[in-house]
Amino acid sequence: MKGTRMESKWADWASRLNAIAQNGLTFSHDPFNIERYTSVRKIAEEIFVAHTGVEAAVVRDFFAREEGYATPKVDVRGAVFREGTLLFVKEPLDGFWSLPGGWADVGESPSEAVVREVFEEAGYTTRAVKLLAVYDRNKHAHPPSPHHAYKLFIRCELLSQTPSGSPEAEAKFFEEDAIPELSVTRVTTEQIARLFEHYRHPGWPTDLD
Repeated sequence: MKGTRMESKWADWASRLNAIAQNGLTFSHDPFNIERYTSVRKIAEEIFVAHTGVEAAVVRDFFAREEGYATPKVDVRGAVFREGTLLFVKEPLDGFWSLPGGWADVGESPSEAVVREVFEEAGYTTRAVKLLAVYDRNKHAHPPSPHHAYKLFIRCELLSQTPSGSPEAEAKFFEEDAIPELSVTRVTTEQIARLFEHYRHPGWPTDLD
């Protein structure tokens, strides 16, 4: 656990360095400053690779693609409850389970994004009813990532009890004491436990990091 926390710290420091470099490259016109911020980005890449084990080409490609003023990405996750059970989807990339969700698209509101993700991944038509939590990914027990992301957990109400679409993934409802192995890149055990607490206490305010 200690090693994992330290890896996350190094990943956070590297990502923040890259954000400084990205902002500098966005607003700089002087060749000296461009060279300097390019060097800072290179150092950030080396730090991230050395302390996380992510392949250098992956990190380099990710950092190079990011343009403009650096801001966190937005990850939306749908909390869909049915009679005390919670909807999960099986992630095709790692074979573990997560809440339906993903990156919000440009031009979508958070509620539109999460409803779309639930329908695409699980096939269920829902309505977004409440924002349960806004978490900073870096403050939770996720593995290191070059992304700095805010995770929005949104309670979604089922509009139909059976899937009406063609889901991209296997989808199942699980009881709280039978949660499957989680895809911790996307959700953690602590987050799922907190969502069940919100389910039992519908009057609670939104969690904020």
